[in-house]
Amino acid sequence: MSRNEELFAAAQRHIPGGVNSPVRAFGSVGGTPRFFAKGEGAYVWDADGQRYIDYVGSWGPLILGHCHPQVIEAVEKAARNGMSFGAPTAAEIDLADLLCELLPSIEQVRLVSSGTEATMSAIRLARGYTGRDKLVKFEGCYHGHADSLLVKAGSGLLTFGNPSSAGVPAAVAADTLVLPYNDVAALEALFAEQGAAIAALIVEPVAGNMNLVPASKEFVAAMRKLTQDHGAVLIYDEVMTGFRVGLGCAQGLHGITPDLTCLGKVVGGGMPLAAFGGRADIMAKLAPLGPVYQAGTLSGNPLAVAAGLTTLNLIRQPGFFDALTARTAQLAAGFNAVGKELNTAFTAHSVGGMFGVYMSATAPQSYADVMACDRARFNAFFHAMLGEGVYLAPSAFEAGFVSAAHSDADIAATIAAAKRVLLAL
Repeated sequence: MSRNEELFAAAQRHIPGGVNSPVRAFGSVGGTPRFFAKGEGAYVWDADGQRYIDYVGSWGPLILGHCHPQVIEAVEKAARNGMSFGAPTAAEIDLADLLCELLPSIEQVRLVSSGTEATMSAIRLARGYTGRDKLVKFEGCYHGHADSLLVKAGSGLLTFGNPSSAGVPAAVAADTLVLPYNDVAALEALFAEQGAAIAALIVEPVAGNMNLVPASKEFVAAMRKLTQDHGAVLIYDEVMTGFRVGLGCAQGLHGITPDLTCLGKVVGGGMPLAAFGGRADIMAKLAPLGPVYQAGTLSGNPLAVAAGLTTLNLIRQPGFFDALTARTAQLAAGFNAVGKELNTAFTAHSVGGMFGVYMSATAPQSYADVMACDRARFNAFFHAMLGEGVYLAPSAFEAGFVSAAHSDADIAATIAAAKRVLLAL
């Protein structure tokens, strides 16, 4: 029995499913999850000492790679001054100022500890601001595990073949209106019928939890116009895309100014930190200024803030995103070339530092397209790539991530491994 198998058996004694987040259990792809012992740069090592080129990067935050020395130094320095205070610190101001500088749509921002906290708080704020209850979301988009958001969600819920979650009251789900992603006609019809009751529309501007599916230009324009016309709040959930697809995030690529933005992952530099912010008149509804309550004991944790500040200051350097985007596109282009050469249903797409791999002839544009991909073939591909020393997301419904630490040699080795695997399949 391998050490990974021993650890998985031990974990299941007292941890449900042996994991603390469902997709880690390899339930979709089968087999034994890897328990990681070390990360450095573009690589991770499991409990058996096997090294992998890592394209998960803690599900996106590690844009600089594992254990970047400047980030580690900043966290160690902060820890020597105190792990947590439950009170304001000067560094929180620095991070808030930087976020507002980098994203013009954010006039004020509040720090929280997770992406779920950010999205649930933004939705509560939008409802408090508008005095309305209805929320619009899209099939396959995952916005965290708050009750009202677990309706036709992506991420682990797709992985486990579950379009919703037990334990969510029907009355709570009733105020969540779900539409097909990238379907402008359906969006227009819903707002024509119920626009006056809609508090907010929340969207992944580049969906990353049903694999990688970018929003079309027409879809983006329709979301912005319809929410403005009907007085609803447009929430860009950039927990995944924020500072991942560009320094201006997805909203910068789209040329869109959302009313509220949710951030996470990269903003914490690998530590538990997230944020939500936007128009000052909306943010003024938050306690202690307004009637919408939101709080968190560890919000603005000094270690997380130190990691986030250091990461953001490093990635804002000139040329950083040009290089990251080119490196990620290089990987996607290599995968596409392999699929074409072998005349097999295997495609890839990338946006900034994110990429998707699909067992289909073309890149999906919707939830329905994603569900039509060959999931069994992906599972076989995933395990064979593990054998080649390449760690991809253990699900056909998750995007992948390239970091600044990935080299040309890493990309070339990954493409060559994919070719060998697909030939064998």
